[in-house]
Amino acid sequence: MRREINGKEIVLIRDDITESDADAIVNPANKDLILGAGVAGAIRKKGGPEIQEKCHKIGGTHVGGAVVTTGGKLRARYVIHAVGPRMGEGDEDNKLRNATLNSMKVADQKSLQSIVFPAISTGIFGFSKDRCANIMIRTVIDYLQSDTNLKQVVFCLYDDVTYKIFEDVLKTLMP
Repeated sequence: MRREINGKEIVLIRDDITESDADAIVNPANKDLILGAGVAGAIRKKGGPEIQEKCHKIGGTHVGGAVVTTGGKLRARYVIHAVGPRMGEGDEDNKLRNATLNSMKVADQKSLQSIVFPAISTGIFGFSKDRCANIMIRTVIDYLQSDTNLKQVVFCLYDDVTYKIFEDVLKTLMP
């Protein structure tokens, strides 16, 4: 599914984010930037050890923050590590909004044109997929209306249920 806004594109796909051929993919990271399981584990496995090595050098970031490393052996040139909230820690919506926003700001600092997001915090961090879709898509729509280098923002969703949730939200926000 595709929608255009301000000459830029929002795209939804159902796929494996590690196969994305974009300037950057987003890793739903923990604050210590340890690439454990889930999406982060897949990035570590396919991207090679240099991504984790760069994360160790950075040392971590705050919840809502985003930092960038090489893409290693991935098709994407960069990995943007965005720290989303864990359910129950408080102020989760704002923290997810900031993780999304800060990822796009990092992409702009690198003059990137394409970024691929997963559904941040909806795995082991326990965030509602409905809330995630609403927050992330609204944040992207608002950002793409500003002066940005980004030409394409992709949401790469791993399963049919998550894809459908994001699709419904995008159709509602951009009929």
